[in-house]
Amino acid sequence: MSIKQVDVSAKPVQKREAVAVGRIILKHSTVEMIRKKAVEKGDPLQLAHVAGILGAKQTPTLLPLCHPLKLEHVEITEEVGENYIEVRSKVVAYEKTGVEMEALTAVATALLNIWDVVKQYEKDEYGQYPTTAITDIRVVSKVKTSETA
Repeated sequence: MSIKQVDVSAKPVQKREAVAVGRIILKHSTVEMIRKKAVEKGDPLQLAHVAGILGAKQTPTLLPLCHPLKLEHVEITEEVGENYIEVRSKVVAYEKTGVEMEALTAVATALLNIWDVVKQYEKDEYGQYPTTAITDIRVVSKVKTSETA
């Protein structure tokens, strides 16, 4: 069996929407630095927002079997908890195939960028990350309707 992209040529164009979510677990002290806008590299939430949008747009480059889609809307939101940042993405397109991979890629990219910006605060004395973790990345909603552009 060979690897191949799915043929969607016979499918109708429909409005496609997907929402994905994920978290990065951080030290409470790191979260407080984010709240106080005291992170040396800049605001990780702003970076996550922009990086998530870019990640959604880059999905077919990163996942070779994904179709390149014309995304109509990418929305990234962040929620700051006691020891975590939760990122949610919503992606909308009028296409022949779904946008859940774009929503997942947006979340993963946003979370990775948060980690990159705060990693100096998360390391222990050995340069390791004993408590930092990206978790629970998942699709929470996938909808397609016959609505056309």
